Amino acid sequence: MPTAESPVSIATGDIAVSAVYARPTSTFATLVVAHGAGTGMDHPFLSGFTRALNEESVATLRFNFPYREAGKKFPDKPPAAIAAWRAAMEEAAARSAGEPVWAAGKSFGGRMASMAVADGMAAAGLVYLGYPLHPPGKPEKIRDEHLYGLTLPMLFLQGTRDAFATPALLEAVVARIGPAATLEWCEGGGHTFDVAGHKRPPEEVGASLAGAVAAFLKVRG
Repeated sequence: MPTAESPVSIATGDIAVSAVYARPTSTFATLVVAHGAGTGMDHPFLSGFTRALNEESVATLRFNFPYREAGKKFPDKPPAAIAAWRAAMEEAAARSAGEPVWAAGKSFGGRMASMAVADGMAAAGLVYLGYPLHPPGKPEKIRDEHLYGLTLPMLFLQGTRDAFATPALLEAVVARIGPAATLEWCEGGGHTFDVAGHKRPPEEVGASLAGAVAAFLKVRG
């Protein structure tokens, strides 16, 4: 049977954001998951991803950023996003049974997780589902400076056709970070991990990434 999901309200700043928590009977890790800039926590990609992780014995907490909760289109500035990340991680830690609590995010959500960790947020490690290394077509505007001070385990899952991360640039960044970082390519995948000529529902695409993430959490947790 699928793991039951429970709605959660998380206070951050002057507001509360929505979240969904799921804990399998047997759990070896918790993964907190944030959405990308143009979606919310209920996007099929994320729900498919977290539900597949539950089947891999990983507890999950996916949450909305404040701007999404308020129905706004433009993402929060880093201070507000980082505050939301801290609140979500504290909520997940309070619900854990002492297992490692990891931070993960799709694009913007993953980048904000890494900035939160660079700002002192505790996490067992980071998982990036399509790291937005630079804006599409603007590889000169690279967003990498804060990554080099991070020493915790990091998994970069990236499509080879992702316009937000030129392969050679991302490989160089991961190499510079050192042994803490692991890069796994999704051959032919775009920023949403869609593969040309292989159309799949977004929940199936998200679910397809769960095995690699669960394996990484087991080895590096």
